[in-house]
Amino acid sequence: MPGYQSTLVASQVDGTAVTATAEGSLLPGGAKILLPSNYINAIGKRFQIRASGRISNIVTTPGTLTLRFKLGPTATIAVAASQAIQLNAVAKTNVSWILEAFFTVRSVGSGTSATLFTNGTWTSESVVGSPVPASGGPGAAIWTASAPAVGTGFDSSVANQVDLTAQFSLTGNSIQCHTFALEDLTTTP
Repeated sequence: MPGYQSTLVASQVDGTAVTATAEGSLLPGGAKILLPSNYINAIGKRFQIRASGRISNIVTTPGTLTLRFKLGPTATIAVAASQAIQLNAVAKTNVSWILEAFFTVRSVGSGTSATLFTNGTWTSESVVGSPVPASGGPGAAIWTASAPAVGTGFDSSVANQVDLTAQFSLTGNSIQCHTFALEDLTTTP
């Protein structure tokens, strides 16, 4: 039976800026929705997140940024993690970023049986080697540096809270999310 696309949540306010090497949530509280038990119920079900915001990175050795999509009863399971994205050696202050990631359910079940297959892109002038917009535009980093694979297993039979987090390898950088939307690409009537 064909389905339809539906937006499960769209943030209405900015998230808190992540500025330290400790992993922090990019989402405001209202965007951390709780998906009901067994909502992730079919192999092949697809989701998409679209997020955007601003980032600042330090000069010369800015380190890396890792993004994680989390689920679980309290959103503590990193079901998908980006590569450690190398930041631009040129200092950037409050430049835009856009994330688009796609998730396909590869397995469902209790314990750690459920898995998602993920890929996507993170685009920003803060990506290593990116020229300024007037000289060619922002660079992009693919979600995974190597072959994409399924992420950490989780329990799809329980309610799962949603979160998107960020973590820098070095201090002095900052990222904030201004928009976030989670869409179910295969909702069935």
